[in-house]
Amino acid sequence: MFKTILRTTFVYLTLLLVNFSHAQQVQIDLGADQIGLNETFTIKVTLSNDKIKSYDQLPEIPGFQKQGLSQSSSMNIINGQMSSSNSIIQYYKPIRKGQFTLGDFSVLINGQSFDSPGKRITVTDPVSAQGFGGNQSDPFNDFFGRIAEEPEYIELDDDAFFSVSVDKKEIFAGEGFNLYVAFYMSEQNQAPFQFYEAGRQLDAILKKLKPNSVWEENFNITTIEPEVVTINSKKWIRYKVYEASFFPFSEGKIEIPRVPWEMIKYRVAKNPSFFGANRLEDFKTFYSNPQTVTIKPLPPHPLKNEVSVGVFQLRENISNLEVETGQGFEYNFGVNGVGNINSVSPPKRISGANLNTFDPNIRQQINRGYGRVSGIKEFNYYITINEAGNYELDDHFQWIYFDPVRAVYDTLMPTAKIVVSGESKVNQALSGQRLGGIYDRIGIDSNQFLNEKYKYYFTIVINLLLLGAVALLAVLIIKKK
Repeated sequence: MFKTILRTTFVYLTLLLVNFSHAQQVQIDLGADQIGLNETFTIKVTLSNDKIKSYDQLPEIPGFQKQGLSQSSSMNIINGQMSSSNSIIQYYKPIRKGQFTLGDFSVLINGQSFDSPGKRITVTDPVSAQGFGGNQSDPFNDFFGRIAEEPEYIELDDDAFFSVSVDKKEIFAGEGFNLYVAFYMSEQNQAPFQFYEAGRQLDAILKKLKPNSVWEENFNITTIEPEVVTINSKKWIRYKVYEASFFPFSEGKIEIPRVPWEMIKYRVAKNPSFFGANRLEDFKTFYSNPQTVTIKPLPPHPLKNEVSVGVFQLRENISNLEVETGQGFEYNFGVNGVGNINSVSPPKRISGANLNTFDPNIRQQINRGYGRVSGIKEFNYYITINEAGNYELDDHFQWIYFDPVRAVYDTLMPTAKIVVSGESKVNQALSGQRLGGIYDRIGIDSNQFLNEKYKYYFTIVINLLLLGAVALLAVLIIKKK
């Protein structure tokens, strides 16, 4: 029984290894050894029985210029067995006549590396139109009995643009503005596009776009998804690659420069065929328009450089509460709204003789979406009151901020009221406090007065010294005369 299981397992593993090696079969075909100056050299990479999901750039050839890249696929069914192949073809145009060397190179296909030994290429005078180099042949020409023709590719007009935009051109210091980086295509666009190394390009342009002296809230776009938007009564498909809110610390101007964005734009075959490559990979660079954001200073106010800027509301967890004197309770002061939640500081504490608080516990939640940054920051206080009475917490807490929509300073004040009953705990609270300083020495130092005789002897010594100094001065004056 054990031998049977072992044999079965071995057979399955062998089949898997065979299938894997079959599926990963890659062939690299190089163009002709000799071509005319008006012909093209090609490198063709063919993967059997699998799709080409990823590949890296094919090598540069000295004396040649890359012309573009095309893809093709084929399928065969022979005796009921189906096989398929997928190819990428890189075209090279010679720049001048001469002998050139394509060195050894490797190419990554679906994450695996495959090697080619390279070759020497001779470029001669232009050849007549009747001649066809080996690199111009179509493997299906002989089968269908047709003459090989070099496909003609044309570039379609595109209705697309690249944009770096902001939602506000003028704001107050501390107020946020949104910056968007996106590629747009109209719904009527016919030109085929594909993103090209979007992550690398985005990293490069963000070094130029991100302003200094700002707080950034990144919306963290991880996938590029299409969304339909309307601009000037026309529908566009937007592909957003970056979005963030920036909160500047001080007034001035933020200059957002013009930046490039490269897209793969395919040229399409003028006379498409069933088996041939019907489009040719090419590139087009788009440029954004520069932007300027003006940062205005806040109006004069004693707390101008300390307040938060945004549209905020107060959220409390209690409205009325009855407690005993000396009994502790929790009070939650929450600032909720749209703005830089990170910059929200604790409310100002107005001192009171009978109300005691400790440093608050702080919790915050930030939401980034729908083109804004919002959230809540909560300050949870533990409070004790030592004297009976009715207490309104707006006499003890307040939070001042600047509202950029109304362009005014405003104050959030509690509405909670506390009813305190019971005997006074003021003296008990004082006795429990540590006074510190000289009071800490009361229990260890003597309470006896110092002996007065030491003071008497000290006075005599000082007087004798003064008398001696006067006598010496008199002697010096007499001798001088």
